[in-house]
Amino acid sequence: MTRTDLVVDPGSRVAAVLERLVTAIATGQYLPGSRLPAERDLAAVLGAGRTTVRAALAQLADRGLVETRRGRHGGTFVLQQWPESSTEIVGRTLSAGYAQLRDLCDAIARLHGAVCRAAAEHRSPADVVRVQDALAAYAAADSGLQSQQADSALHVAIIDAAHNDTLRRVLRELEGRLSIGAPAHLWGAPDGMHAMEVRALREHRALVAAIVAGRADEAEALARAHVAIDLELLTAALARSGARPG
Repeated sequence: MTRTDLVVDPGSRVAAVLERLVTAIATGQYLPGSRLPAERDLAAVLGAGRTTVRAALAQLADRGLVETRRGRHGGTFVLQQWPESSTEIVGRTLSAGYAQLRDLCDAIARLHGAVCRAAAEHRSPADVVRVQDALAAYAAADSGLQSQQADSALHVAIIDAAHNDTLRRVLRELEGRLSIGAPAHLWGAPDGMHAMEVRALREHRALVAAIVAGRADEAEALARAHVAIDLELLTAALARSGARPG
């Protein structure tokens, strides 16, 4: 038996957590080199016990997707994104939940639109500086993990500029249901990643310009269109798996 042939009872809670984590990694919620949250945090997000999460992480390691490092800067780190052994799981998971994911992505896009409208209406001079600095950091970031982290920082800066704690809380809850790594967004498969990042930079620039200039209608429309990237990436992952929406 090889490491990728290890089988978990498909009806078990461990299997459910394993499939969620495999799919999260494959769709770019956690890119190679990134550290997964601590067991207790994953347990809270996934609604599972720590023993269940620990067993699922052990299976991820057996599949060669992650490794555990000890020491002060230790943790569980992603090694590879989408080996062939992940394809069936990704297809099954995305196919079964596609309708709900589509609705969730639509809700998140609409809420981001409201957040960016509020940012255009309420941004302070300090907010403008922070958002523009975050945009510059995204433009300078390397492709992959660094770019994803810079994207997250930019969106957090925009959310803070809205000065609305209720919008922030609801958006965080919805994004946490879509991406275990929230506020980090999905980053997609490696073969289309750079093109997506270039597109995102173009859209980021237009969105930041609208917020800075106080063009609320434009900021809302641009944000809704920009966040639709998430559903596009999920749809592309489903197609890559060879499965169809359930």
